Amino acid sequence: MNCLKVLKKSVIDSQVYVSLMGTLFAVFFMLEQNTFRFPTVLLLFITYFSGYLYTKYQKTKHFYKILILNFFAGLISAALIIFNHNEIRLLKWFIIVVLGLLYNSFFLETYIRKIPLLKVFYVGLVWALMNCWLTLPEFDSPIFLISFLFITALVLPFDIRDMKNDTVETFPKIIGVQNTKYLAYLLVFMACILSVFYLKYEFALSFFLTSILTFILIYFSENSNKDSYFSFWVESCSALPFLFSLIMKYF
Repeated sequence: MNCLKVLKKSVIDSQVYVSLMGTLFAVFFMLEQNTFRFPTVLLLFITYFSGYLYTKYQKTKHFYKILILNFFAGLISAALIIFNHNEIRLLKWFIIVVLGLLYNSFFLETYIRKIPLLKVFYVGLVWALMNCWLTLPEFDSPIFLISFLFITALVLPFDIRDMKNDTVETFPKIIGVQNTKYLAYLLVFMACILSVFYLKYEFALSFFLTSILTFILIYFSENSNKDSYFSFWVESCSALPFLFSLIMKYF
């Protein structure tokens, strides 16, 4: 039990886990497009990790330490891009970072997270841009739509988890938990159909298997569930396409 608590605090609560899940989701599409490069993977992880730390530690005594950490993370990210890519990739990365700041920055009078119903789509937008724009030479519309629909669907169970604590109107509070699940099912189904038409066979199959498990996790999403159900199990759905593609390749 103590090992589980240490693991939760050091990996999941530290934002390492969600950053890794986002990175592996992007790697899945990089492999499908034959654009895998380790410096890009490192860039993705650093960007996700620094962004989620910034969001978590606002209005805390640790915030200035996080700002310093993010400053150096930004320098490392810029160096990775300059030495491995080009100035266009640097501009793309900068735009995505700005979008992240607009999502949740306390110094803004109104930030995206405070706007009712917009949060789920905005998170889907930023993750989708990481997958279809930052990691690829040109914007890829099918990958954008697949990523956007899937990640938006995954954010909805978190709204179910937080529905009693959220200070803004969310889908579960407006249309109810069951209708929110129906919406999430629809989004995952649409992403799955797109993957069948636009991804290579083994990657489409990986996404299909992921969709099945995602449906199950959405079905059992309840406000009464433990936080680990969402922060570990639902969060893990982002990495499943990569894991399934790995299994099919080597086994």
